[in-house]
Amino acid sequence: MRSESYGGDILARGNRRKTIPEVVAEPGLVAEDPASGFCGAVVRFESGNVVLEDGKGRHRLFPLTPAGFLIDGKPVTLVRPAVKAEPKRVISASGSVRVEGHTARTARDSRLWVEGIHDAELVERVWGHDLRVEGVVVEPLHGIDDLAALVAEFGTAGHRRLGVLVDHLVAGSKESRIVDAVRDPNVLVTGHPYVDVWQAVRPEAVGIRAWPTVPRGTPWKEGICAALGWGEPADGWRRVLAGVRSYRDLETPLIGAVERLIDFVTTGEE
Repeated sequence: MRSESYGGDILARGNRRKTIPEVVAEPGLVAEDPASGFCGAVVRFESGNVVLEDGKGRHRLFPLTPAGFLIDGKPVTLVRPAVKAEPKRVISASGSVRVEGHTARTARDSRLWVEGIHDAELVERVWGHDLRVEGVVVEPLHGIDDLAALVAEFGTAGHRRLGVLVDHLVAGSKESRIVDAVRDPNVLVTGHPYVDVWQAVRPEAVGIRAWPTVPRGTPWKEGICAALGWGEPADGWRRVLAGVRSYRDLETPLIGAVERLIDFVTTGEE
């Protein structure tokens, strides 16, 4: 007899260990504990053990040991399903949860008015994502001297509201007297105490210790740029806007004022 007829080492073939397959214990998978004969569906996991439920609703807890279960009469090793990572929440510049993949909704009839271009750009920088999600359009007024007439011309209603952001809204100011003349339940006017919206940006955000004091009678933006060596107001504004990355770079009065306005113009619509 020739050993070649066996096609290799017969002893080596006989010593091969069977590989026990691993099966992910998804809820509902039916498995049997061979020691007790208990057969049931996977319902949950407890401290490294699996809980099975049989046809009579009885629960039994078994350790997840290698080759510890039978499926269709064949030994298997049950393993826990991989833990699914929670979707990472992306925060927008305003501090709200960013809505990914969102298509901007049709603009509402309601509007958010601000005094000037700089105010509008600053609001867009921080709250732009929120405004697009809500369908709110921001419009600069270039001053509020004719605010009452502009409100009347706009024509408000329950579904057509106005939110107005005003600079230097403090008791006794010209701005406060103009605002007091607007009496419409569908109009909300809020503001901040700063002479200009630039000042509502935290000084450290633009690399200065504090906003300089501008002498009375000197245009505020020109005075600031002269004191800081920023050149013309257009150059100064680029510095200010570039320093704003999120709501954390703004003073609290401005943040609160804008948040109230957004809430106001996005409610009451049928």
